[in-house]
Amino acid sequence: MSSTIYFMQECPTCGRQLRIRVTYLGKLVVCQHCQATLEAVDPDSPTDWEESSSEILRRADRLLESASHLRSSPR
Repeated sequence: MSSTIYFMQECPTCGRQLRIRVTYLGKLVVCQHCQATLEAVDPDSPTDWEESSSEILRRADRLLESASHLRSSPR
């Protein structure tokens, strides 16, 4: 038996909390209360994946650089 996973998103038009299936992420959905159309986005997830991945790579580079400085410094 499979269970459907939902997330909550506020309708930007009427302000009601909508329960949206995760399979609809990135797609247009219609608010059943006011009939407004909105894009299903999880507010806890980054919205700009390219920017987020770039930031992760910059952070990894900084960590690697600091680790190499620790290895090369005399004890």
